Amino acid sequence: FVFFFFCRLIFGTLYPAYYSYKAVKSKDIKEYVKWMMYWIIFALFTTAETFTDIFLCWFPFYYELKIAFVAWLLSPYTKGSSLLYRKFVHPTLSSKEKEIDDCLVQAKDRSYDALVHFGKRGLNVAATAAVMAASKGQGALSERLRSFSMQDLSTIRGDSSSTVPPSVTVRTSSKQSQPKTSRSASEGTGSSGKC
Repeated sequence: FVFFFFCRLIFGTLYPAYYSYKAVKSKDIKEYVKWMMYWIIFALFTTAETFTDIFLCWFPFYYELKIAFVAWLLSPYTKGSSLLYRKFVHPTLSSKEKEIDDCLVQAKDRSYDALVHFGKRGLNVAATAAVMAASKGQGALSERLRSFSMQDLSTIRGDSSSTVPPSVTVRTSSKQSQPKTSRSASEGTGSSGKC
């Protein structure tokens, strides 16, 4: 398989590509036509090969036959690509050219419409995602600010409760604790007065 791959790469692609370059450089119309016929046949061969590899790869000497076919296409003695093009491809394409062109125009229009449709849909999805992310971000930001403000208020309350005199806190509690607090406060002042 690897041997076939390298043979096909060298003889089926690179060699014809180099000679196509030479034909373009020399501006020889006969060589243009020869290599264009080869590339058309090679494109059809590559397309057919995609399907035949799935079903016929188990066939004995399958890869060797493909190498021989590519060599036959390239050979200046057999002129395989020219023969196949003139006998089969050109007559078939000439008779079906109008239908193929119509199909290509329809496919182009459909692909443009599909591209526009999916483009609009993609933009809608992206816009929705951006709005949702912004709203979540805004909600998270306001929640974070709210948590900071609640924390600050609780810190302020904690600080203010320690600075508030005990008599203020006593008013919110039961009446029995009020005399105790006032007694302890008076005892504290009384003891300080004795010293």
